[in-house]
Amino acid sequence: MSTDAADDTASTLSDAPDALAELARRDRFFDALSASLAEQRCVKLVLGKPRRGGSDLVRVTARPLVLRGQPCLSLLYHHATRDITKNPPLAEGLAAVQAMLGTEFSHAHLFTTTEEWQLMVSKRGRIGVTRKALQQAGAPKAAATGHDREKHRFLSLDLPFLEDLGVTDAQHRLVPAMARKWKQINKFVEVLDHALEAARLQPREGRVSVVDFGSGKGYLTFAMHHHLTHARGWQAAVTGVELREDLVNLCNAAALRRHMDGLSFVCGDVRSHVPEHLDVMVALHACDTATDFALHTGIRAGASIILTAPCCHKQIRPQMQLPPLLKPMLQHGVHLGQQAEMVTDSLRALLLEAHGYDAQVFEFVALEHTSKNKMILAVRRPAGTRVDEARRAQVLGQIAEIKAFYGIQEHCLESLLQADTAAA
Repeated sequence: MSTDAADDTASTLSDAPDALAELARRDRFFDALSASLAEQRCVKLVLGKPRRGGSDLVRVTARPLVLRGQPCLSLLYHHATRDITKNPPLAEGLAAVQAMLGTEFSHAHLFTTTEEWQLMVSKRGRIGVTRKALQQAGAPKAAATGHDREKHRFLSLDLPFLEDLGVTDAQHRLVPAMARKWKQINKFVEVLDHALEAARLQPREGRVSVVDFGSGKGYLTFAMHHHLTHARGWQAAVTGVELREDLVNLCNAAALRRHMDGLSFVCGDVRSHVPEHLDVMVALHACDTATDFALHTGIRAGASIILTAPCCHKQIRPQMQLPPLLKPMLQHGVHLGQQAEMVTDSLRALLLEAHGYDAQVFEFVALEHTSKNKMILAVRRPAGTRVDEARRAQVLGQIAEIKAFYGIQEHCLESLLQADTAAA
């Protein structure tokens, strides 16, 4: 054997232990990923530091997901100009992640409820793995899950549209001034998700129709579209209706830039935009009787879910004739305003119940985050549910009694519904 050949053989034999050790480290990382998924501890996996090449793929975020009872790995591919989501079965998703690491990406960061793992691949192919245990690692599983804020968020800060709307910066970090708004957005999506479960909503012809009246800058509109298309895996036609043309243009540009098919914004209000069919109707902070017009639109369009957050209550307060017993209590303006608000929204909830909905009024978020924190949620009773005429008559009687007690002559939503009955 020549000296050169002997040297090559010696080099190969000496490199083998290092190569095996690196493969073992890679296997250790993916074993940790598989275990976290099996034990429902996985929060997310981020593939970053793209390798040189012709691809414009910047980052991939993977999250566990269950679609129609099937465990999946939701893969969000962040390209330079667009984002693509795929929800393959778990094994297929894991295989895709393994194939990308070391070929398209040099860095993987795994977040679980108990630890963080990082895997780095050098330019020469050397593999390094680090692990950091979190403080709650010794806590019971339920406690760790309950306090893991990241796991229970319905949205992630790395969603590109959040940067367009000013919620995050270019590095996907939360803008401090948007902390309260971020909490409200996530809470809203949580409420919507529970409502979807309660309504047992099934897309009509494979597509869910949603209208958000008074969409503003589109924080909730974008969030709804993302949740319906990614978490639920549905096709969604989500329309934001807003009077301010500059905000409509801003939101449409962001939706187009991020390739969010089915999301659009139009100029108008609840009186000018009247859809024939609707699955979900949203109207947050619609002023005074605009809330009533929105509720009426949702009822008339047969919406399965109606979500409103009333803003002010100008119609009822001037009509209220205070019963003698309550005059000492309601002589203070702040108490009278609160009473008018309670009466108005209670009548709205009763009217929804009388027209086929299960309605509830609750605190949306804590007062420390917003003073406009009340929400009315109405879920339409399933088709085929027998109408309890006795209960309907009882509810209508309660509405009449409340109005008589306070001397109220007219409630906008009641008048709109009565006009529909007369026309029919």
